[in-house]
Amino acid sequence: MATDVNNPDRLTKAHVVPFAVFMVFLIVLQLCDSLFGWDHPSAPWWQRDVAHWIYPIQVIATLGMLVYFWKFFRFDWSLKWSLVAVVFGAVGIGFWLLPTTLYDAWKLTGETEGWMKWLGIAKRDEGFDPGIFENPAAYWATLVMRFIRAAVVVALVEEIFWRGFVMRFCMDWEGDYWKQPFGRAHWKSFLIVTVLFMAAHAPIDWAGAFVYGALTYMLCVWSKNLGACVIMHAVANFLMGLYIMAYGKYGLW
Repeated sequence: MATDVNNPDRLTKAHVVPFAVFMVFLIVLQLCDSLFGWDHPSAPWWQRDVAHWIYPIQVIATLGMLVYFWKFFRFDWSLKWSLVAVVFGAVGIGFWLLPTTLYDAWKLTGETEGWMKWLGIAKRDEGFDPGIFENPAAYWATLVMRFIRAAVVVALVEEIFWRGFVMRFCMDWEGDYWKQPFGRAHWKSFLIVTVLFMAAHAPIDWAGAFVYGALTYMLCVWSKNLGACVIMHAVANFLMGLYIMAYGKYGLW
């Protein structure tokens, strides 16, 4: 029914469930890593890094949720705001990547301490590495899936949740928060959404997440366009993926 897309309960489920499914798989990842993980050169690929088989399942499951709830999302795609979002995405991810870039530029070694550690200035070379596969087909399959996860699934799930739902919810959680206009500017929503966005990432990324989150909030209230926020996130994560593969910064994802 047409009215179904305006049902508050259904709207809430549509904006929260895909994100919840995505996050549940991160918990599953930790459990599987503790049960099956074995970081040893002689270990099979599925034990050396369980993310290589958990992530594809996570992508498929989350995409399924997004497709199921798709009619509830209002992206209001716009060429003008999409182009603005590309610029915001490039600038935002530039700040996110700056700390580890400085680590190399300053020719640092080992782990950093104090303010450098707090700002995320680190090598960031240990993480999801598709080079674990010697077979070219397996290498490219896992790499393509990783980019789909970052630039498509994460971009959609997080912006639908943070900007589409949480920004409204924190403005009127005791009332009909769906009557709150998308992109309404208020210090409360800025602080809550930005801090929660930071908390959803590792402490090493908090500085970058704060700047990136603030820029995304700015784009949201400026454009009043969810699609622009998704484009910004997609561009940022795609550029980050290119940077990771170019410089071996696998710890960034």
